[in-house]
Amino acid sequence: MAHEHKLEIFRGLLKFKSNTQKIWGVLVFLTIVTTIEVALGIVKPDMLLQNNFLGMKLLNWIFIILTLVKAYYIAWDFMHLRDEKSALRRAIVWTPIFLVAYLVFILLFEADYVYNVYKDGFVTWNF
Repeated sequence: MAHEHKLEIFRGLLKFKSNTQKIWGVLVFLTIVTTIEVALGIVKPDMLLQNNFLGMKLLNWIFIILTLVKAYYIAWDFMHLRDEKSALRRAIVWTPIFLVAYLVFILLFEADYVYNVYKDGFVTWNF
């Protein structure tokens, strides 16, 4: 018995007639997100470089968020998580999201501590 996959993306906003069309639709979405990331990396708007949020530039936050969106969507559509039971979906999707958020938190606070030790402490920058 063959399993039918859902032929829609964005919670049913776009519906496709075949799996091939759906793959192309997802590819277009991921290409748009990647193009936005590359364009922001090339242009580097001053407004996003001057403003900080939680100790990091807004541009870096945008990169992290867009990368998580791409990773989520690749797992959701290409790994067919959409068709799995909700408990398995949550275990696979939410665990890395919380892990990445936790690691970003650790990196930010440790980097801030090291910066302050070198800035205010007796040890000077040696590189």
